[in-house]
Amino acid sequence: MSENDTNQPTTPDENKTTPETTAEETAAAAATPAPAPTDDDGGGLGPDGGALGSATIDMGSTTATASADEPREKPQVEYIWGDAARKNGWWWGTGRRKTAVARVRIRPGNGELKINKRDLEVYFSEDRDRNDVLAPLQATNTQSRMDVHVNVNGGGYMGQAQAIRLGIARALKVYDCSLEQTLRDNNFLTRDARAVERKKPGQPGARKRFQFSKR
Repeated sequence: MSENDTNQPTTPDENKTTPETTAEETAAAAATPAPAPTDDDGGGLGPDGGALGSATIDMGSTTATASADEPREKPQVEYIWGDAARKNGWWWGTGRRKTAVARVRIRPGNGELKINKRDLEVYFSEDRDRNDVLAPLQATNTQSRMDVHVNVNGGGYMGQAQAIRLGIARALKVYDCSLEQTLRDNNFLTRDARAVERKKPGQPGARKRFQFSKR
């Protein structure tokens, strides 16, 4: 075999690989990232060879924005007992008994007590009901130091008086946590769940039955 025959297959192989190499180089050139900035631009190269100069500037602006959005620190205020639950200078409590609902609000004062904008002696005529209303204040020695305003509706006089008693006790507990044990020992914080039992169908009342007739 002659030398010309030996070199003849080499030439077409080189001609075939030349366009393939050119295509690869073209694709690599298109995927090559932009040149990194110089030291004059204040940037550098990241782990993937990208520029860090613009990223650093963006991070700085983001940090500045976040610091501007942070809320300002509020001055520290020392709260007394129950001050967090105070609404417009009042401490509130809700009491219920049977179908009566009493909404009670208290605040430090000179012992004023109003029920539906009326005095205690005018609203309740029975000593039993008056004593129920004043019981939590007398047990905690706060009758002359607290102003009490009550809005009550529903039920009768006895139910309203006991609803007010529960509402005052709950308001005192919110006002001063140290009074809770005294109120709880006297059962002023216990909701009395007793109520009239409903009427049953086929009989005149909750338990009463019609007279039985054999014939």
